[in-house]
Parts: sequence; C-alpha cells; structure tokens
Amino acid sequence: MTNYADFHRRSLTDRDAFWAEQARLIDWKTRPATICDASRPPFVHWFAGGTTNLCHNAVDRHLKDRADQASLIYVSTETNQEKVYTFRELHAEVQKMAAVLLSLGVARGDRVLIYMPMIAEAAFAMLACARIGAIHSVVFGGFASVSLASRIEDFTPSVIVSADAGSRAGKVLAYKPLLDEAIRLSAHKPASLLLVDRGLAPMERSPGRDHDWAELAQRHADVQVPCVWLDSTDISYTIYTSGTTGRPKGVQRDVGGYAVALAASMKHIFLGEPGETYFSTSDIGWVVGHSYIVYGPLIAGMATIMYEGLPIRPDAGIWWSLVEKYKVTSMFSAPTAVRVLKKQDPAFLKKYDLSSLKALFLAGEPLDEPTARWISDGLGVPIIDNYWQTESGWPILTIANGVEKQASKFGSPGVPMYGYDVKIVHESTGEELTEPDQKGVVVIAGPTPPGFMQTVWRDDERFVSTYWSSIPGQQVYSTFDWGIRDKDGYFYILGRTDDVINVAGHRLGTREIEESISSHPNVAEVAVVGVADPLKGQVAMAFVVIRDTTAVHDDAARLKLEGDIMKVVDDQLGAVARPARVRFVTLLPKTRSGKLLRRAIQAVCEGRDPGDLTTIEDPSALQQIKDLLA
Repeated sequence: MTNYADFHRRSLTDRDAFWAEQARLIDWKTRPATICDASRPPFVHWFAGGTTNLCHNAVDRHLKDRADQASLIYVSTETNQEKVYTFRELHAEVQKMAAVLLSLGVARGDRVLIYMPMIAEAAFAMLACARIGAIHSVVFGGFASVSLASRIEDFTPSVIVSADAGSRAGKVLAYKPLLDEAIRLSAHKPASLLLVDRGLAPMERSPGRDHDWAELAQRHADVQVPCVWLDSTDISYTIYTSGTTGRPKGVQRDVGGYAVALAASMKHIFLGEPGETYFSTSDIGWVVGHSYIVYGPLIAGMATIMYEGLPIRPDAGIWWSLVEKYKVTSMFSAPTAVRVLKKQDPAFLKKYDLSSLKALFLAGEPLDEPTARWISDGLGVPIIDNYWQTESGWPILTIANGVEKQASKFGSPGVPMYGYDVKIVHESTGEELTEPDQKGVVVIAGPTPPGFMQTVWRDDERFVSTYWSSIPGQQVYSTFDWGIRDKDGYFYILGRTDDVINVAGHRLGTREIEESISSHPNVAEVAVVGVADPLKGQVAMAFVVIRDTTAVHDDAARLKLEGDIMKVVDDQLGAVARPARVRFVTLLPKTRSGKLLRRAIQAVCEGRDPGDLTTIEDPSALQQIKDLLA
C-alpha cells in the first residue's frame, strides 16, 4: 500500500502527473489538454480541453456491466415508501426528466432551480440537468419564501422543479404556497414550474406556467436523450452557502474537476467499491447531498440510499435496519445525529447485523470525543471524522484509509487530503505557524484541488475579496476556522474565527469551552456563545442539554450541577474560560441539517433580533432560551 505522506506530497509537488492519474477514474469524451491551469490565481481551471458529463459518469457508463444492479434506493419513513431503482431504471427515469426539461425549453447553460423534498424525483432532476448541460441549484426543501426569493433572483432559473409538500416527523409542510410567494417577491419570474404531486397537500396551479410531472413524464416516457459532452471547466451547479447575510453567495462548481474529485474520494477516502451500498443521511439541499448522496456513490458504481425521515422514527434503529437490509458498506452522517441517537436505548445498536459496514464517516461540525467514543464502542467499526465546507465540495481534512490505513484521533478530523496545501497562519501577521499546537487560522494555499469552488456565481470580485484577501501579506484561501496541528500532523478545529470570545483581553474559542463541558458525564449537548459584558468585553454563556434531568429537579440541584460543570472548565482550561452561567435546556436551536445556530443564541442573549430563522429545526428551542433569560 502507498505511503500516504508521499501520496499527499506528490499531489502538491507533481500536481499534473498526480491528477492526470486520478482523471483516469472517470470517462472522458475528449482527454484534457491541460491538467491544471493556475495562470490567473486564485482562479484555477482543471482538465481544460477535456470534455465529459457528470450524468454519463454516474449512470450511463455503468449500463454495460451493472445495468440490473441497484443504483438509487429511495426510503421514506414519512410516507412508508421504499423503492429500488436499478441503473437501467435510473437511466430511463433520468432520460424522462431530461426530455421533460427540454420540452419546457431548457437548453445547455440554462438554469434550473430544484426545491424538493428527499424524493427520487429530486435526484432525477439533478442528473437530468447534468445530462443536458443545464446548471442546477438545489435549495433546501421548505426554505422560507423570502430566502427562496433571493436565490431565485440571484440564479435566474427558467424552470423550477418542486413538489406539493415535504414531511418531517409526520408533519406535512406544503411547498407550493412558499414557492408561489417566493416568485411573487422575486424580480425574476421563471417561465415554468414542474411539480411532483405526492398527494400530501393541495396545489393551486397557474395555467400555462405550472406543469404536472406525472403527466409530462408519461408523454415523454420513451424519448431518448443523449448526454451533452461538456467542457471540463463548464459550470455544473451552484449551491448557496448556509448562513449568508444580505445577497446570497452562490458557490459555483465545474464539471470535470468535480467528477474527478468525487471519483478519487470514493476510492481513497470513502472505501467505495462498485456493487456496494453507500448511505449518507444528509439532504440534497446541502453539499454533502450533492457529493455523497447523488454524484459520488453513483460515479463509483455503488447503490446510494436516499432517505426521507428522522433517525429515531419509527424508532432509533431505523438507520441500522437499512444498513442490515441493504448491506451498507460506508455510511456518512453528522455528529448531531449521533448525539440524538446517544439519548436513545443503546440496544438498537446491537439489534441489527452491521457486519457489512466498513466505517462511519461524520462531518458538518466538530466531533467531540465522548460522542466519537460512544458510537465507536457501539458499532465496532472505524469512526472517521472529516472536515470540509460547501466551498470545497469534498473533504479537506480526514483519513485516507484507501491509500494507507492510519489511525483516527478522537477530536481531530485528521490530516490534509491530497491536493490540499493546508497551513496554519497567524491571523494578524499572516506568518505560517509551523510548531505543534500553535493556534492560528486554517488556510489553503493555491491552487486549490479539483472539485473546489470555481468562484462565486456571477461575482469573481466577491470570490477574491471574501475568501482570498483576509490574511495579511499573502493570497491564501481562509476557512475562517481556528485550528492547531499536533506533532503528528493531525489538525484540530477550534471553531470559527468569528466565534472567538474576547474575555478581558483573553481570546477564547467557543469550541474549546464546548469540548471541555462535553466531557462532563451528564452533558449530552452544549452550545457556548460570547455575550457582551460591560466589564470584561465578553463573557461565555453555556446552554446545556443534560442526560439525566433529575439532576436539575430543584434549584439546589441545578446550582450544584452548574458549579460542577464550571469546575470541569476551570480544571481543563483555567478560570478565564469558565462560563458566566450554565443554563439548562431540553434542546438547542439548530438548522435542519444539524448545525447549531450560535449567532441566533448570542443575539437572544444580547437582546438583539436573531435574524433569519427560516432554517431552524424547532423554533421552541430559541423560545426556551428567551424564557430562561426573561
């Protein structure tokens, strides 16, 4: 097996030869003339002169050897539906969707916005866009009208593909009224809406504009739609980053570089083999859903599970039952989901045959050590953390066990992946910090690898000013995360650079305090925010979900537990990091993808407007904090 350090070094020092090898993992109509064109930094063009197609690589090329193998496995515990599509059947469905989009006037380079629940038709729409050279942008299903309107206005789609409704925890959320209101608010008006009627909510139709998917699909059932061969540097899709304020920021991705990056990551990182099954519990509204529900596993010739539902409904064994049933080999989820499962009966982890599983990959937020140990002990397989961003498209830091088996370290997402020149720099001077355990900003030196964002949609200047201009004296990509690197080269992410608390001149990362509080045996979840203080500038405020609620049944017990938690922080980080208060709540405010809404918590603590909360999972979580502080 290759030595990973050499593998990584070669990806930086012999970049063209390295990535030319990885490019052989996909099909090309025309081989690339230039592997890496970085002549205009920070912009990079990968595999220029090459022509390929994402849909061909995800679907068509597998028809020869595995037409009757499972490709897309759709499971909904919301509607109790389950359907397996073979590659042959997926090919037919995608062609049907492509034919319908063409009939609505969509041409190469046109935009299609997808506003869908986690149903098979959403994947058909993404792949159909890729097939015909249309650019897609998936917006999380159920996103509020104002936010959706800003994306419609920025992306200017000619067609929007949507559905009558989504469902979560058995509650139906009607999409069509939200979509109609968004179009009313947007200066841009799409020519057509293509609507999937699930029979969950009534839909008002606008004659001439709104089209029924089932009706048009039947009309185009047997139409053959060949793949359009696209330049490697053409745009495949845009995706809007979560948490943006003001004008939305569309991350723009290419075709060829993205295909190669995903094919390589499935082999080197996610241990995917043709014929196996991959299960990512994310949503297509997020980049994980693009890379590792739809494109990545299918490019690798794997079956991929598309799941609509919660991890604890009908019970906390639902995911593990799917692992057993479909012999899942690689699973991808988020630390938040594992923390949810951690509160359930641990017997669910032992109920099913999980022997097919090679590893569980976790990403989306830092993975704390207690959570990692709990799931590791429960599953008995490697737990592989990985760190990346919407902007990167695939992991920046993790362990590439497909190259060389290496140990994971709990609390660390791992080491830099091939193609990524990751450094830690001083935020004020830009000086590279090369000694172990020095805290600085995690940055990436250009050129960025294949699959990384090309630019911000329609705004090159914003791409440069936002990402490449914040570190003094050099042009490097800032992740806006604090980190340290240990003596073995493993990185630890300490939280956002904008989540720093400045307590009486001491700079503290909220992540460090959260990690410390999490080590208390009765802490299930924690969020720490910096709150303005007239004396110290800021103080830390902790909001904690506990395991055993009897520990706070009266004021005395609550004060004792609060004191115990503060002592843990005192002992581990020192008195300066001790929170001013530890407040006990039953749940924390999060987005539907599981990210903590720390800025909203901070705003409530400071008596400010928490802003746009359209992605909040449960509004009562924020209300609980408001009531506590009242």
